[in-house]
Amino acid sequence: MRGTLALVGGGEWTEGCRFDEVLLAASGADEVVVLPTGSAYENPHKLVDRATAWFQSLGAKVVEAPVLSRADAELPANAELVGQARFIYLAGASPMHLRSVLKDSAVLGAMLDAHSRGAVLAGTNAGADVLCDPMVDSRGGAFTVGLGVVSGLAVIPRANKWSHDKIHRTVALAPEGVSLAEVPEATALIRAPDGLWRSEGVGEVQVYLDRRPAALADLKN
Repeated sequence: MRGTLALVGGGEWTEGCRFDEVLLAASGADEVVVLPTGSAYENPHKLVDRATAWFQSLGAKVVEAPVLSRADAELPANAELVGQARFIYLAGASPMHLRSVLKDSAVLGAMLDAHSRGAVLAGTNAGADVLCDPMVDSRGGAFTVGLGVVSGLAVIPRANKWSHDKIHRTVALAPEGVSLAEVPEATALIRAPDGLWRSEGVGEVQVYLDRRPAALADLKN
């Protein structure tokens, strides 16, 4: 069994993100473990405070997993916290930092184990980007190695903030056989436990396969 997966395009924990209610229900819990790892150098506690206020409005509480560095990602206490969670939210702005901190770490192993046992796993902004393999390097729109929780799919978070030319260039660079999804802010690309994908939120998800427009139904993972 694996849990629900959500790839959120940023703009997280705002009124347009009512899909978080659905994710909470899918988790069967009233607690969300938030990793602000991707904003380690950009006031991560502010990110956690925003998550706390949002989930309180939904009747849930937030617990921070203070994973900001590689050393943090190897701490048994952090791995235990993540491994016992029913709903895990990976957040922040830097996919490169996220990858360097989490790759092959104890915390990532615990996260994958929890998800394989049914926990909901959500990534927003850089968190959505890095969960995929390949992942999009937001600095230039090229592709690089991600964490591989989802393989054969890459996402462009905050796609509504990208220029048409940058998106066009990224689509043109997509490797053969890899699906690419534009995910705007306050929008989620969600994979149910049965493997079916859907989108929820205020924006529209655009999918490409082999550099051509495709449908959500074409996503296989």
